[in-house]
Amino acid sequence: MSSNTHQNSDGFFGHPKGLSTLFFTEMWERMSYYGMRALLVLFMTASLQEEGLAFTVAAATAIYGLYTGAVYFLGLPGGWIADRLLGGQRAVWYGGIIIMCGHIVLAIPNDNTFFIGLILVASGTGLLKPNISALVGHLYSSDDVRRDSGYALYYMGINMGSVLGYTICGYFGEDIGWHWGFGAAAVGMAIGLIQYRKTIHNLGDASLLPESPLTPKGSKMAWRVIGAVVIAVAIITGLALAKIITINPVLLAQYVAVAFTSIFFAYYGFIYFGGNLSEVEKKRLWALFLVCIASACFWAGFEQAGSSLNLFGRDYTDRLIGSFVIPASWFQNANPMFIIILSPFFAALWINLGKRMITPSYSLKCAIGLIIMASGFIVMFFAAQYAADGLKVAPYWLITTYFLHTVGELCLSPVALSAVSKLSPRRFAGQMMGVFVLTYSIGNIISGLLAGNFDPNNVEELPNLYLQISLFSIGIGIILILVGLKSKYWEGQGQPGNSPAGTEAEANTA
Repeated sequence: MSSNTHQNSDGFFGHPKGLSTLFFTEMWERMSYYGMRALLVLFMTASLQEEGLAFTVAAATAIYGLYTGAVYFLGLPGGWIADRLLGGQRAVWYGGIIIMCGHIVLAIPNDNTFFIGLILVASGTGLLKPNISALVGHLYSSDDVRRDSGYALYYMGINMGSVLGYTICGYFGEDIGWHWGFGAAAVGMAIGLIQYRKTIHNLGDASLLPESPLTPKGSKMAWRVIGAVVIAVAIITGLALAKIITINPVLLAQYVAVAFTSIFFAYYGFIYFGGNLSEVEKKRLWALFLVCIASACFWAGFEQAGSSLNLFGRDYTDRLIGSFVIPASWFQNANPMFIIILSPFFAALWINLGKRMITPSYSLKCAIGLIIMASGFIVMFFAAQYAADGLKVAPYWLITTYFLHTVGELCLSPVALSAVSKLSPRRFAGQMMGVFVLTYSIGNIISGLLAGNFDPNNVEELPNLYLQISLFSIGIGIILILVGLKSKYWEGQGQPGNSPAGTEAEANTA
């Protein structure tokens, strides 16, 4: 990395000027992503009279789960494309263009192009998201003490973007028209792209070229494979739109969940049994495996925010303030706002516990986060009982749930990513992060399948849905706490790895 990357050290709150480029690009990209995501299930389940797609809740939430799961899964090939073919800067640029095109397609009032828009947004996000996060780290030298605070600033941009998305796209989509909301997401991504292009010089040569480029022959072969995959997806999509083939989204989500889970176990097992690991490394992988289980279960519950909790906000929550009806999607603002408020307190918590020589195991911290998230569904269990009696509940039920979910997220998400960094064998660190990301995909797809049990025609079953999610998550959390007593010993063996520079508690969002 050349020195020009670091010359402008006071360009953005004492950080390289390139951080401002990435901060605002990510802010607008997250605005478009979360804004569109907040409308997705609402639009799919709205009646034809409301200009929606009139999908069943089961189909809509399965599609939602497939979409959000695909976003994380496609980050794996997206990172590979940047490392071997494009370089991070161009990957972010092209990914943003694909995202914007996807939102433009969604903004077209034509139901036949809906799935094309979803595929484009998911593909573009898979190309942009992992690489823009990696670019932040490339702005700093390996010994730069500003790295952690740089990621903290970047993380603030993520949450600011999500607040903008929920607020702007939610208002346009619910109060003016669904496609206006999707169009607002396209405008947001366009602003991000313009800003990125005008200030790209601030990035210097950070990830300008592929980190590990293929040979010309290998590059040509890779582009052929990518082209073949794109053509295959286009053909399948065309056949489905022409009704030549029928795709059952619920069944597809079940198959994909099994496929992702199988890939996770196969790759994890390949590294464990075929990676020529020492006994210490194997024990640390067992400790990391517990963290992965906690992560998948956590996101299966947390991601109800955009599906069943979103529908609960629309159908069973009193949203009237005077003559103004609060858009249902606005309730999701609670999560990023609570993150902005609470993040400094949790950062200080772990530091102060460490000073007192109190260092819970990774699995114990994750288990606590999982149980706190599950307690949010106990709140929803009581709220759903009121709804089953035909009452509209006050907004504070959802706000309380989102507060507990955010506390759980702050306990689990950054800790889990730190665990991957520390417990993975050094020579497999990158691959293990990729394997860990699969837990996000698995959790998101399971979340969509669980939300499919939200039956508006059978509201008396709603309390049971939330109670089942809560009890299952608490049960897994208790098991992890018990096993975590042993994992503390596993984690402590060997030399510690590098702690992560910073992360998005995706969750969020993503």
